Amino acid sequence: MAQTSSCRKKPNILITGIPGTGKTTTADALAEVTELRHINVGEFANEKNLINGWDDTFDCYYINQDLVCDELENLIEEGGNIVDHQSCDFFPERWFDCVVVLQTDNSVLYDRFTKRGYTDQKLANNTERATFQVLLEEAKENYPEDIVVILRSDSLEDITKNVETLTSWISNWSPVL
Repeated sequence: MAQTSSCRKKPNILITGIPGTGKTTTADALAEVTELRHINVGEFANEKNLINGWDDTFDCYYINQDLVCDELENLIEEGGNIVDHQSCDFFPERWFDCVVVLQTDNSVLYDRFTKRGYTDQKLANNTERATFQVLLEEAKENYPEDIVVILRSDSLEDITKNVETLTSWISNWSPVL
């Protein structure tokens, strides 16, 4: 994991992956051990009313990406954030020092999706996105390759290992001036 040029005193990390890969669980655990701020973008957008309506098909809000970025700008510039969102292509590249793409085996995801009560269409859409590694491609297209990290997230053991890996990276991070 490389670093981007920054004048921040603490790094910013983006954790992305399709629903069910453990983004929020990983971000919560990492925030707890590192004292970085966890920002769940979906919750943030809902709390700040940065939404453009409701998608009945996928049972979720449409967030207003421009308003979310405007609202996050000052927090991100300070550094010390773990941003958790299922998409990464609308955030400015300069915001992040590390972009983590969580990946989970489709059979594990299927079980997680059915436990969440996903509709057939939502289940199929997310399974397809996982199969074709849509978010990994999105990350590679929008961020320098040397800051994009793929981590397996099939189990609690994987999440624990991922938190340890990221904690180590954070403790070794220093801003590049």
